[in-house]
Amino acid sequence: MDRRVDVARIAGVIAEHEPDIVCLQELDVGRARTGFVDQASSIAKQLSMTFHFHAAMQVEAELYGDAILTHLPERLVRSGPLPSVRGVPGLEPRGALWVEIEIGAAKLNVFNTHLGLVPREQRLQAAALVGDQWLGHPDCTGPTLLTGDFNATSVTRPYQTLVRKLADCQRTLGLKPSVKTFPSSFPAIRIDHCFTSPEVVVTGVKAPFSPLARMASDHLPLIVDFEVRGA
Repeated sequence: MDRRVDVARIAGVIAEHEPDIVCLQELDVGRARTGFVDQASSIAKQLSMTFHFHAAMQVEAELYGDAILTHLPERLVRSGPLPSVRGVPGLEPRGALWVEIEIGAAKLNVFNTHLGLVPREQRLQAAALVGDQWLGHPDCTGPTLLTGDFNATSVTRPYQTLVRKLADCQRTLGLKPSVKTFPSSFPAIRIDHCFTSPEVVVTGVKAPFSPLARMASDHLPLIVDFEVRGA
């Protein structure tokens, strides 16, 4: 928010909370505008985590996309694009990542995404996420978690599509008022969500409002505590 790009600050905000799994959006890899830094690799290294990165957009050698980081045993199941709409100038390509993470004896399906800005585009992307390539895939069984920046509040049709498949962790806990993350300087909107299957028991949701968290990104981090049945 001070017009400085500093991955060390992002890593610092994350490290303070000692997460097991981190889902990030809007990462630059090798882009001139951010000093050609591989942000996914740099943040993962600072957190001593492995990572998988999906480039939703590529311009020559410059990449932009999302990542899943963890210190737990993991494997990449799928990464790929989400549908968009034609004829609307300025829309960025969007995508998703699916990583299987071992938590004790359980295997947790973790999906990370960043939806578009146009409602029609968001509806297509939400439908794709619940379809047979992602959440509806035959291999997507057992504990499942979908999170990311959906650019959509809880009164929108894309959100309703997703909660027909998985539960909104904030509503599971009955949080009132809800935990909001955007904009970080004065969080008034809930567009960053976490959806879970019944095997994932959510025990807490918060959005740290520290000076560093408010400065390092235009979104506050959404932190979800949970247990996995059978883990």
